Amino acid sequence: MTVRKNQASLTADEKRRLVAAVLELKRSGRYDEFVTTHNAFIVADTDNGERTGHRSPSFLPWHRRFLLDFEGALQQVDASVALPYWDWSTDRTARASLWAPDFLGGTGRSLDGRVMDGPFAASTGNWTINVRVDGRDYLRRALGSGGRQLPTPAEVDSVLAMETYDMAPWNSGSDGFRNHLEGWRGVNLHNRVHVWVGGQMATGVSPNDPVFWLHHAYIDKLWADWQRRHPRSAYLPAAGTPNVVDLNDTMKPWNNVRPADLLDHTPHYTFDAA
Repeated sequence: MTVRKNQASLTADEKRRLVAAVLELKRSGRYDEFVTTHNAFIVADTDNGERTGHRSPSFLPWHRRFLLDFEGALQQVDASVALPYWDWSTDRTARASLWAPDFLGGTGRSLDGRVMDGPFAASTGNWTINVRVDGRDYLRRALGSGGRQLPTPAEVDSVLAMETYDMAPWNSGSDGFRNHLEGWRGVNLHNRVHVWVGGQMATGVSPNDPVFWLHHAYIDKLWADWQRRHPRSAYLPAAGTPNVVDLNDTMKPWNNVRPADLLDHTPHYTFDAA
């Protein structure tokens, strides 16, 4: 059984193996396929039209399946690898261990945001940004620029306390747990983290930064935490809702998996802590 660990507790060997597997997916071209898929759904998902991966109730199950596919690809390279999660409510600064040169590397230089250290720096020759929104082909970050702050534990808890999963109009204007976690309302959790990292993470091609996977692994864990806290609170909407994925509708691009199939993560992986 795959165990997803807090990145802060990874051993040096676990970090090395994860980085090596990610670099192999990049070398083979598979990594960029994930970037392309994510960007396509960012572009297509709109408040007033069909929406699947974002701005919608299926934000959480869609990304759970997306992460499962990526984790499976990593494990085809190295069966020992699991996706770690980044608890950004605890590891809240650019000095946190995940930004060290032996793991993800640090922030970008002030001139152009170019990441200068770590295995994903342009200077290594192993991490050219191919799926991009502009002409820059190097990984960029601006950790905490402009005085931005990552969410606090109290802010996370305030969202976990919400009892209703989602509600009409089922988009970025909705109230409820999903939209507050996604970050279009309230204290802004998920979206704020993307902006705090900056660079490609603040765009539709955000998986170009490997921290995307650690961020979303934590979003996925928060969904599981919420489910434990509110066992009677179901995925909504259940049926008959235009433009969004109901409980038993299939999700694009796979067309063979429903939110109902992904409500329980335990057949696939566990977390190191509740």
